[in-house]
This record gives sequence, structure tokens and C-alpha cells, in this order.
Amino acid sequence: QVQLVESGGGLVQPGGSLRLSCAASGSGFSIRAMGWNRQAPGKTRDLVASITSTGTTNYADSVKGRFAISRDNAKNTVYLQMDSLKPEDTAVYSCYIDYTKPYVSTLRTWGQGTQVTVSS
Repeated sequence: QVQLVESGGGLVQPGGSLRLSCAASGSGFSIRAMGWNRQAPGKTRDLVASITSTGTTNYADSVKGRFAISRDNAKNTVYLQMDSLKPEDTAVYSCYIDYTKPYVSTLRTWGQGTQVTVSS
């Protein structure tokens, strides 16, 4: 079974930075895309950023130029560097991976979520 463990959330002042990490563990799987979504209170869960196995990235318009997604394939880890944070970035951030296993179609699994609060 593939599991994800997130870290790096917390409280930060507007204009500050945080770096989220998400590490995948398990055996016999091959990761394809990785990404981060977020959900603010009373809102839907929306894509923040994603990265393919070849390094192509995609960002929500609201975070372009402020957030950067990256991955370390040797560590099965995806990162989200968040700079110039705004109060409207406050949300629970959840990572995901799309992966394959022998004889199995692409699956997606999610992390447990980590709270990011931007407030003075």
C-alpha cells in the first residue's frame, strides 16, 4: 500500500514563506504525476500545483509567480515552496500522487492534509 506523509504546514505572517513536503512510501509502485490541492473553509478542494514525471508543472492562476512545485524522484517526495503568502492562501493543503503498479491502472492516493494559516 502506498502512503503519503506531509509536513511543513503552520502559521505564517502575510508576505512570509513556507515549504511543504510530501513523501511517498511503499513498494512496487512507480510514481507518475504529483501535486498539491487545497481546501479553505466553506470552499471546494482546488488544484494548487502539479508536476509530471518529466517535470512539467502546472499552477493555479492565483499562485503563479509565488509558489513553486518540485519533486525528488530518488526520495519519492514532492515539495511546494510558497512565498509571498496572503491571507487568502489559508487552507488545508493535501498532496497526491498518481502511480502505477504491475497489472494495475493508474491510481491516486492522498496525504492526510496539513493546515496553512496566513495571518498577522
